[in-house]
Amino acid sequence: MSRVFTISVASVYPHYVAKVEKKGRTKAELDQVIEWLTGFDEAALSNHLAKETTFEDFFADAQLNPHVSEITGVVCGVRVQDIEDPLMQKIRYLDKLVDELAKGKAMEKVLRS
Repeated sequence: MSRVFTISVASVYPHYVAKVEKKGRTKAELDQVIEWLTGFDEAALSNHLAKETTFEDFFADAQLNPHVSEITGVVCGVRVQDIEDPLMQKIRYLDKLVDELAKGKAMEKVLRS
């Protein structure tokens, strides 16, 4: 089991916020991306952050967006579509979406709409 599976989402979330805000995006846009990926509404996301849910439990509770297979590209030198471990792939999907948001990609493209 990868160590990242047991890290709390709440411990990484501030880094996501800092990354997107540094590039002129907002926390609200980040939350919208997370909600699109996981199916969590604002209250559910806040609850997971407050409970310091691990990535493993966070994604176990998530209802992934049906368009998640459209997320492609490289994160940390690995193609997200080629990752074999389902949980690691979900975590990398999130990383990829955060990267796209931070790089200024239009929200419609980030959300595959």
